Amino acid sequence: MVDPSHSRMFAEAGEASKVVARQLALNRDVMASAGQMLRDRAPHTVLTCARGSSDHAATYLKHLVETRVGVMVASLSPSIASIYRSSPMARGMLAIGLSQSGKSPDLLAAMAAVSASGAGTLALVNAADSPLADAVDVVVPLQAGRETSVAATKSFIALLTASVSLVAEWADDDALRDALAGLPELLAEAWECDWAALVGELADTRGLYVIGRGPSLGIAQEAALKLKETCGLHAEAFSAAEVRHGPLALVGPDLPLLVFRQADGSADGTDRLIEDALAQGARVVVASDRPSAAGTTWLKVPATDPVLASILAVQAFYRAASALSVRRGFDPDQPPYLHKVTETV
Repeated sequence: MVDPSHSRMFAEAGEASKVVARQLALNRDVMASAGQMLRDRAPHTVLTCARGSSDHAATYLKHLVETRVGVMVASLSPSIASIYRSSPMARGMLAIGLSQSGKSPDLLAAMAAVSASGAGTLALVNAADSPLADAVDVVVPLQAGRETSVAATKSFIALLTASVSLVAEWADDDALRDALAGLPELLAEAWECDWAALVGELADTRGLYVIGRGPSLGIAQEAALKLKETCGLHAEAFSAAEVRHGPLALVGPDLPLLVFRQADGSADGTDRLIEDALAQGARVVVASDRPSAAGTTWLKVPATDPVLASILAVQAFYRAASALSVRRGFDPDQPPYLHKVTETV
């Protein structure tokens, strides 16, 4: 493949603004109902259950719920039920399954186990007729449409926006609702952002760290996965705090950083990390809504609420990743050894 715009990954990622507009229009009633149900039931804990890109969306959802609703969120390991046959005590909790296909046996087993032990269940799922959708109390369809590229793009963004919608309704947050209403237009703007510099920086690289914090940690995880599967790069994701607990020792001329920075309480710490990485001789690429520090490469992200800025950043990233994949000699639609639907036990 010579032109990345001919890939299904490129085409499907480019549909994200329309997907989100459709989701907001079609899910208005189901989201309002889900929000009322959550306010009535008032779960004391949320469990997320997911794999792969969907689990990265769960990281984003965790940040939203903990900061906007004030309820603690924990990740439920699917293998606890599917392999180890354990049923965690879950009375008074809410279990949220996040999935594109809604078919993976381990995810289904885990959701069934916590439901049997007293948890309420909700699914954010693209396949509204899937086994997962049939097994939960409340189904929130992603409305992303068919996705054929192995690399999930528009469905991941749909998971993020469904997470925002759910939390906005649960918290009865008008400001978040209003910000979300303008997201389709901003996604279209983000798709046109010029991130060619990222392709140039990573074309001949063997590995890198991808950094985020707060709402951008899940985006860093997702970007690292896409760089692995579509570009053959050994990319590891860390929070801007966690990377200091050992991994920073490897940062230098041979290990660049891709940093997702948003203008919130994490910004100062992220900026200090960037300064330290530069002092260690590393190349640093920063995705942000404002120009980054001298010595870095800046990737523009449209300005919006810091929580939503992460969604815009991953939209711009997908376009660059498809170009980087082709530049490095890969087919972004057919990563080696991988399949579109992954069913694990």
